[in-house]
Amino acid sequence: MLEKRNFYINGKWVPPSKPNDFEVINPSNEEPFAIISLGGATDTNSAVEAAKKAFVKWKETSKEERINLLEKLLKIYKKRFNELAEAQSMEMGAPIDYAISAQTASGQSHLEDFILRLKNFKFEEHFDSKSNNHISYEPIGVCGLITPWNWPINQIALKVIPAFATGCTMILKPSEIAPISSFIFAEMIDEAGFPAGVFNLVNGDGDGVGTHISGHPDIDMVSFTGSTRAGKLITKNAANTIKRVCLELGGKGGNIVFADSYPNAVRDGIRNVMSNSGQSCDAPTRMLVEKSIYERAVKEASDEANKIKVDVASKKGEHIGPVVSKVQYDKIINLIKSGIDEGATLAAGGPELPNTLNKGYFIKPTIFTNVTNDMQIAKKEIFGPVLSIIPFETEEEAINITNETEYGLGNYLQTEDKEKAKRVAKKLRSGCVYINGNAADSGTPFGGYRQSGNGREGGTWGLEEYLEVKTITGWK
Repeated sequence: MLEKRNFYINGKWVPPSKPNDFEVINPSNEEPFAIISLGGATDTNSAVEAAKKAFVKWKETSKEERINLLEKLLKIYKKRFNELAEAQSMEMGAPIDYAISAQTASGQSHLEDFILRLKNFKFEEHFDSKSNNHISYEPIGVCGLITPWNWPINQIALKVIPAFATGCTMILKPSEIAPISSFIFAEMIDEAGFPAGVFNLVNGDGDGVGTHISGHPDIDMVSFTGSTRAGKLITKNAANTIKRVCLELGGKGGNIVFADSYPNAVRDGIRNVMSNSGQSCDAPTRMLVEKSIYERAVKEASDEANKIKVDVASKKGEHIGPVVSKVQYDKIINLIKSGIDEGATLAAGGPELPNTLNKGYFIKPTIFTNVTNDMQIAKKEIFGPVLSIIPFETEEEAINITNETEYGLGNYLQTEDKEKAKRVAKKLRSGCVYINGNAADSGTPFGGYRQSGNGREGGTWGLEEYLEVKTITGWK
């Protein structure tokens, strides 16, 4: 049993102000493998005080000093890469090969890209040749960073690194159900030699540490990734102090498959949804299929879903692992049952455990057909390996169905008609649109419309979230 009860505050590992043990469960076997502490107001206040004090000097460091520290951190990250992957595999159930190739690799990619963006970023610039105004980009201050369990290191890198890069100090609260990789990350920061108080780690739940962070008068910004429900609560709690709030929330992405799509479009769409056991906020969980190819698409989708193996996270090979917790498992199973009750056709999978597994939070890749957009499975973010297939007749209808949701994070479309692809992409109401399976490049902005959040993460846009813009007149 791992024991990780201490918090990282002001450059030291310190015990919680009050004992409050919390068991971290391995979702592959439902057994605890680590013990952490859940903090409270006193722990949060100590971290904020350390960050506030450190900000006075840290904000004055040069870009070159910050680049040097981040490059040291990158070397340490590479050295402990496999350790990070193993931690994520245990804490949130990512199959070990996926934890290496996707989960941990994404963190390294963000770190490398932010170093590059920082090198090219101008913190001082003149307004224009006719003006005597000067524009200065300055760190916003103390930041509260709240990260989720589904992409632990990915989201830590997307928040912590730009905060470092821009001269901010911070308090990180990772998800309490997947916190072990964040301990390793804190150890890496300590080894890299960041000044005491610049980075602080306090574990806790949303009602405890999360609430204290979002409402704290000495925190200047909150960046949160998680559910839309929690995002609303954070926004309300932060309103009293008028702090900046950056949110990356839920999604219910549509994947429009036109009749002229490339041959493997449907099968690739299934693999996309089911990767990470469906636990990605921009997963295309609604597949909209043009009626002329609907029957063929249903057969391909069902066949592909049935080919996907489900197994424990520690095994090597290509398969999906468990969902993260009993709470998530029950929610997903209940939504699968609601799809059946509402009259959708269960074409693959279902609420029963996979035949070879009788322990762990495992869910079979599940496909529903004959779904209408008013069903719960088409409206709610299921956050599991579940896909709804919806038919459409016209381009306009496909766009309307896709946009008929409270979310707007990532949408997808498949067609070999380049002009149609551009035309449809412009009409989809989401922060990202992926055409024909093309992934976003490193450094491109990620974020959503509407109830999928506000602000952007990644690249130059990710740096700007942590900066205030100052106009100075009479500069010449």
